[in-house]
Amino acid sequence: MEPGWHDGGYRRAASICRDRIAGRPYCHPVDVDWNAELVDQLEWHWQHQLRPRLDGLTDDEYYWQPVAGCWTLSRRGQSSAPMSIGVGDFTLDYAEQPHGREPVTTIAWRLAHMIAVFGPPSVPHFEGTRLEHPRVAYSGTADGALRQLDDGYEAWIRDVRGLGSAGLAVRQGALSPPEYADAPLAKLIMHVHREAIHHGAEVSLLRDLYLWKTDRGISRAPVQPSTANSPTGLASTPDAT
Repeated sequence: MEPGWHDGGYRRAASICRDRIAGRPYCHPVDVDWNAELVDQLEWHWQHQLRPRLDGLTDDEYYWQPVAGCWTLSRRGQSSAPMSIGVGDFTLDYAEQPHGREPVTTIAWRLAHMIAVFGPPSVPHFEGTRLEHPRVAYSGTADGALRQLDDGYEAWIRDVRGLGSAGLAVRQGALSPPEYADAPLAKLIMHVHREAIHHGAEVSLLRDLYLWKTDRGISRAPVQPSTANSPTGLASTPDAT
């Protein structure tokens, strides 16, 4: 018999919970506001850990390649990746699965992915179909990307909070691929939060590596026609650093 889970174990756990109920609000039985818990999962992490780590991001960091051949954002028509995603002047390197060995990605790529995961802030997240959501016009600058990320996060949290607890059990339906149509919205929300948390951690690590990089690292922005016409303000042929 598993230690601690026989009758005596349950009695001891119940006794401890009764003793600590005033100071431990998660002792059972207790009513849980699952919507508030899901919002807090991302909101606390965003406000106290992830977003402060992104302050001061430079364009050089944004495009820095820790190894050669990274997937990144490229000026339209200049990517060597199998696919280019996005509208506007810059596109996201991509490939259909399976793709063999996954390439390392830059901060620009990871932020762009997070922006796409949050979805366009002007479109309700839990209405319509996934095919109705417009594609993203990715930013060629770090500042622009952070503004897009902030707008996407704020709109996402607002719409999740607006679901209430009952809304978490609603079917995903046409919002998601057919294999997830019968899954609850709570599953979709947890997926988005996982994406934001783990890609945010990757971006934070890349910032640390950039800070301690040697001259073996490669810093490369998309090729620009000229410095004067560059939306990034970077030279047309940036030197490796």
